[in-house]
Amino acid sequence: MATKKRDIVIAGYVETAIDFKTGRSAYDLAGEALAGLLAATGIEKDVIDGLAVTVPLSEAPNPFFAVYMTEALGLTPTWLNYGGTGGCSATGGVARAASAIRDGQCEVAIVLSADAPSTAWRAQYGAYRGEFQDPPGVQGPPASFGLLMSRYHHQYGIKTEALGKIAITQREHALHNANAYAKFKKPLTMEDYLQSRVIADPLRLLDCVMFCDGANAFLVTTPARARSLGITKMVYPTAYAEITNLNGNLPCPDITETGFSRIAPKVYRQSGLTPKDIRMFHPYDDFTIAVLMQFEDFGFCKRGQGSDFTLDTDLSHLGALPLNTGGGQISAGQPGLASGGLNLAEAVRQMFGEGAGRQVEEPRNALVTGIGVIPYARNWGTSAAMILEA
Repeated sequence: MATKKRDIVIAGYVETAIDFKTGRSAYDLAGEALAGLLAATGIEKDVIDGLAVTVPLSEAPNPFFAVYMTEALGLTPTWLNYGGTGGCSATGGVARAASAIRDGQCEVAIVLSADAPSTAWRAQYGAYRGEFQDPPGVQGPPASFGLLMSRYHHQYGIKTEALGKIAITQREHALHNANAYAKFKKPLTMEDYLQSRVIADPLRLLDCVMFCDGANAFLVTTPARARSLGITKMVYPTAYAEITNLNGNLPCPDITETGFSRIAPKVYRQSGLTPKDIRMFHPYDDFTIAVLMQFEDFGFCKRGQGSDFTLDTDLSHLGALPLNTGGGQISAGQPGLASGGLNLAEAVRQMFGEGAGRQVEEPRNALVTGIGVIPYARNWGTSAAMILEA
């Protein structure tokens, strides 16, 4: 068994309110996030010497966005990372910052994600197979996930009520999240879910996220450096793994096989934990089917049993496996490619004991995941997973 690493900590986090068509830029939202992080941790801005930034949809294409962000924020880092793996960029940024700190490239890093796609959309999903992608083809992630859902249902079967339960549980959690999009602050019933329109058969409107604007940021450093800065709250990222383009050498792979099935054993091995040890689960949730499939891939149940597991398990913040206790992206809103930090921020918040009306008891650890990129007729492009421990 690998030696568990406890030499790096997340020593602070912040998340802006998530809103729709704010009229703000990613730079503006990032400034709010940084100011909030400085206030929350009490550190001076000049101690920051590392910065990881996520590619935003609202500012693309801009190959120098990370450099311009340092100018906008008034930072002079000795290490800079530009994360292009979408919803994996936040956890991946933490992992890369940890490596940079271990290598002596910086001491105090900020992992920052900010995006405003509901205000300005400058991305395109053309990929390299433009004839099948946006705009003439599937026209975005919902249709791609509709294809994935159809194939999964053909192979294993989906109980519609299980997907509805995921949406309902996360909506209940969002009611207690002050940062969640205001129009999602109303309870959701199974009838509401079943009556929501089908937009990419069999995927329904309430299976999906909604693009919003928002930002989040994390302070990554060593335990000793955190204490020297007067910080007492911290959590340890004890395991991390990622994989991109699973089965990339196959022309027609099984699209229901995700990268998580490959990396789950690795994060469990690194942390020394098992699925039964996981206290709470914060999976990337751009669509409900992704959550259900991750229950299987991370060993909470066997392949094809995700529906039954979902229906049989208490996923509330008081339950056996609390699920996305901030509402997740489905019920808090998806701040574009800053979305990977939303699930991570909630995990850190819970472990800091700051969950307010949805606080999990004994939040000793958390499993957080990321999904990045939606290719045509394949599974999602990048899968990333991180385990945090107290």
